[in-house]
Amino acid sequence: MQTATAAPISQTAVQTAIAELQALLGDRLSTSTGVRDHHSKDESWHIPHRPDAVAFPNTTEEVSKIVQVCARHRVPVVAYGTGTSLEGAVIPEFGGVVIDLVNFDQVLQVNAEDLDVTVQARVTRKQLNDYIRDQGLFFPIDPGADASLGGMAATRASGTNAVRYGTMRENVLGLTVVLADGRIIRTSRRARKSAAGYDLTRLFVGSEGTLGIITEVTLRLYGIPEAMAAAVCSFDSLEGAINTVIQTIQLGVPIARIELLDDVQMDSVNRFSKLDYPVKDTLFVEFHGTENGVKEQAEIVQSIAAEHGGGEFKWATKPEERSHLWTARHDVTYANKALRPGCEIWATDVCVPISRLAECILETKKDLKESFLIAPLVGHVGDGNFHLGFLINREDPKELAEAERLNERLVMRALSMDGTCTGEHGIGLGKMKFLVAEHGEAVSVMREVKKALDPLGIMNPGKIFSM
Repeated sequence: MQTATAAPISQTAVQTAIAELQALLGDRLSTSTGVRDHHSKDESWHIPHRPDAVAFPNTTEEVSKIVQVCARHRVPVVAYGTGTSLEGAVIPEFGGVVIDLVNFDQVLQVNAEDLDVTVQARVTRKQLNDYIRDQGLFFPIDPGADASLGGMAATRASGTNAVRYGTMRENVLGLTVVLADGRIIRTSRRARKSAAGYDLTRLFVGSEGTLGIITEVTLRLYGIPEAMAAAVCSFDSLEGAINTVIQTIQLGVPIARIELLDDVQMDSVNRFSKLDYPVKDTLFVEFHGTENGVKEQAEIVQSIAAEHGGGEFKWATKPEERSHLWTARHDVTYANKALRPGCEIWATDVCVPISRLAECILETKKDLKESFLIAPLVGHVGDGNFHLGFLINREDPKELAEAERLNERLVMRALSMDGTCTGEHGIGLGKMKFLVAEHGEAVSVMREVKKALDPLGIMNPGKIFSM
């Protein structure tokens, strides 16, 4: 892998930059081994790399000053939120300065009448929802981890509710961003639509910190539905579960969540969360709306499921019951680690058009059954998006090679179906080699954008593509 910087990083320049930053920040700049180790990794399987220093700014203006110092000395800069990336997006591959936005934790402005909110980048989705719940509002994007909203914007996150509410791409109205030369820009105003100039908001959403550092985010909000009901349904076959999803989406049922867990994943969830669901391919579903609307949606989906070998729906309607159900779903990573203590999780995901979903999943399962690796499958299948978690010993070359082989087959299969190499994890370090296969000549345009906004290559270098 090549560095995105124009020349090898000078350690003299790094130490000079650190000295200037210490004068600026005092004890809010750390070079301690413990702090650097904490910021050397995320939740992915990728090998950690220590930064040279970690900065803890309090304001956007301080972020700007830090970036100006780093630009002057050509020192890499990596923004850090909660560290929940699954593709190595925040690992400082080339050292430099990590900017930890932990102090950017304030909800700045709730506009209940306009259904929007402006937050600092380190506010997490759970924190925001706790803050606005008493106003009858919620923010629906739920990637599972209690990620920071700035990080979710930077990685174009989605999650279990995306089938109804969309992803961060649809729900970010505007951003405050510090550019690679220290300039501070606001990408948009709060109006719900605009035809004024380039859509810079969408440019930075999904850029993974390679074009600038997001410090504030303005988001769409939604009214808490009158009624919510969740259910679990087991199937006699994986194909039956997938066809239930496809038919539900094609009929236009406004389902809020529809998640697939294969039999391996259900066994893992049962053991970890102390549940007793059948060890079968299973759908977790949730409906939002009025009492009558939820009842009608549920009846339609139950009817579809019955046609495809689905069993009885086990319902959860009380908030605490629904929370327990979805906590079990979100804890699949920890459940999978418990299947093989001491293992690493090589997490990967793809997304395909809904009409190709059954074909893609069934071919993938065939690969897995012929492999010696364990890899539970779970998916936000209403979007055509699903995930594998290879349980690997990172020190075993045979296991790494097999995970690499299966992952490449999965990605190329999805691309052959006009899908994408990642529906929501992002590119980071892990999916770089597939970007040209997916986008072709468009990658050269992405590089030109990168060069224009970050000519020194200091912003999260070595991510998405090499320069």
